[in-house]
Amino acid sequence: MTHQPAPDIQLPEIAYYYPNATWRMGSSAFIKNLLLYFDGVGILVPEYLQDKQFTEDPEVAPALKERGLLHVFLPERVVDKGVTEKLVASSVDILLSGALDHLANDAGEFHSLSYSRLGFFGDEGLAQMLLEELEKKGLARRSLDGHSIPMHPLARSMVLVLLAQILRSNSHTLGVELCPTTDRPEVLQALGDLLNSADLPSAGKVVSLDLNHVGVDLSDVPIDQVLEFRQRHGPELQSYARDVRAFVRLVGVVPESERRSAYPDREAELKHRAFELARESQSYWRQPAAFLLGILGAAATLAGASGFGAAFAAGGAFANLGSPKQGAGGAYSYIFKARGLQS
Repeated sequence: MTHQPAPDIQLPEIAYYYPNATWRMGSSAFIKNLLLYFDGVGILVPEYLQDKQFTEDPEVAPALKERGLLHVFLPERVVDKGVTEKLVASSVDILLSGALDHLANDAGEFHSLSYSRLGFFGDEGLAQMLLEELEKKGLARRSLDGHSIPMHPLARSMVLVLLAQILRSNSHTLGVELCPTTDRPEVLQALGDLLNSADLPSAGKVVSLDLNHVGVDLSDVPIDQVLEFRQRHGPELQSYARDVRAFVRLVGVVPESERRSAYPDREAELKHRAFELARESQSYWRQPAAFLLGILGAAATLAGASGFGAAFAAGGAFANLGSPKQGAGGAYSYIFKARGLQS
C-alpha cells in the first residue's frame, strides 16, 4: 500500500516536465534553471524508454539522478486504475462533445503516445474504449511497435494535459507535489482551450502571467555551481514560483468587477519581483537575463459543474491550488523558455 503523507506536511515541489517523456537535447539550460525554483525535476517515462533521457542528455540527467534530483515516474505504476478512470472520463466527454471533430481529415504527421500513458496498465478495458473512440474519430491509428499508439498531435496533447492535472491531484500518493511545467506553447494553448470550455466553471476565468525574465543561461554552468547558488538563494526563488502559482488562484476567484484592478496590481508586483531575481542572477553569474518563467491556469468553484465540467473536475483538473479553506481549485501549468533558443 502506498504511504500517503498527512495533508499538512510540506511535500517536495517537483517540476513535472511534460508533455514528452524526456526533455529535448540541448535543453540543459532549462532544466538547470528549474532546479533553482523547485526541489527537483520529474518525468513520466514508459519502461521501454527508461534509458532515453540519459542518451538525450548524457551530461545533466545522470548528474541529477546521482544527486536525487531527477524523479522518474513509471506510467505502468502511477497511471493506475483510479487515474485511468478519471483520464478516460474526461477524454471521452471531450470527444463526444465534438470539440476535436475538425481534426478528423487532418493528414499531418501523427505522434506516438505509449499505451501506459493512455492507461492500459491501470484499466485495460477502459483504455481500450478510449482508444477505439479516438480511432473512430480518426485521431489514432493502429500501433506499429506494440508499445505506442500513433495519435494526432492535438489529441495527444489533450490526453497529456489532462493526465498532468490528474497526476498533480494525486501528488500525495507519490510523496511529492507535482508542478506541471512545459516548454511547449502549444501545450499551454491546449490547456487554455480546455479551461475555456463553455461547460467548465472556469470558462472566462483563465488567467496567465506573461513570461518574465528571472534567470540567466546556465547551459555551461556545472551542476554543482547551480546547486550552490540554489543553496544561497533557494528560498526566495522557490517563494517566487509559489507566488506565481498563487497568482492564478488569487486573481481567478475575485469577482469580475474587481479583476480589472486586481490583475494588473498583482501582475506588476510579480514582475517587480522577477526583475529583482533577474538582477540578482545577472550579478552572480555575470550574464544577461535569458531564462523566462510564466504560468497559465484557472481557479473556480465546482458547484454546479456538469457534463465535461464534472468529468474534468473528477479528473483532478481543479485540484486545490492553495489552502483547502479557500473553497476553490484550479488547473495550471508553468511555461518556461530561454531567450534566443526555440521552445
